[in-house]
Amino acid sequence: MNVFITGGTGLIGSAVVAELVAHGHAVTGLARSDASAAKLEAAGATAVRGGLTDLDTVRSAAAAADGVIHLAFGNDFSSAEALAQNITEESAALAVIGEALVGTGRPLVTVSGTPAAPGRASTERDPLMQVGPVAGRSRSVEEALGLASQGVRSSAIRLPRTVHDEGNGGFAGMLLQVAQASGVSGYVGDGSQRWPAVHAKDAAVLFRLALEKAPAGSSWHAVADEGDTMRDIAGVIGRRLGVPVAEVPAESFGPLGPIFAADQPSSSAITRTELGWEPVHPSLLDDFAA
Repeated sequence: MNVFITGGTGLIGSAVVAELVAHGHAVTGLARSDASAAKLEAAGATAVRGGLTDLDTVRSAAAAADGVIHLAFGNDFSSAEALAQNITEESAALAVIGEALVGTGRPLVTVSGTPAAPGRASTERDPLMQVGPVAGRSRSVEEALGLASQGVRSSAIRLPRTVHDEGNGGFAGMLLQVAQASGVSGYVGDGSQRWPAVHAKDAAVLFRLALEKAPAGSSWHAVADEGDTMRDIAGVIGRRLGVPVAEVPAESFGPLGPIFAADQPSSSAITRTELGWEPVHPSLLDDFAA
């Protein structure tokens, strides 16, 4: 299959490109810079120059592909306004990708976070959150899944709080960066809130499986660890850096503070049974400790 991917040079995207190439797919990746283009080429993919806001480029690359995996998302989390801009840009790009695929029967695999289910681990059947800092992203994903009624085999991979590899990545990686800058490995409240996680290489397998065989309009959970507590994650980071571990205000984490404070364990039982996905790489705590 000729696959177009956005975000193919990030932590997750790099693993997805490697997984696709290893299984015989031809990959074309969106590249904003010469460095990104070189990285894609070194991984065995073909680069098409442009960013997520270059909508004509995104549309034409999607139209030329046998399937699309969308992973790109802005990295600016410095303010609520910056986060909203990231979501707006992603929504526009997803819309033109969807337009290019309508009526083709081709797969579109997009991405969101796992939902919240108070008092229990969320499942693939739970709806995405419609309020909060990332509600706009939930709406974009739902619109993409709605393309199932217009001849697009759309599916969504719901990623957990942390997608990690070699001791970095995801929200736990942000905790690491804050701890490096502040000299304190912090957690919010009593730190008992649970964060699900997955290794990037395990997540990559699920993206490939969804591309190859997920039914139209379906959602899947890339969750290996159902929920480590924020306090345990901060503890591993503190030991790794040799800094104290302590409670810090949610505001320490900017617009993501309310998300960091929330308890949000998640299950992948349906995904494992129906798609045959089974994570095999190190857990979050083991990866960060190493």
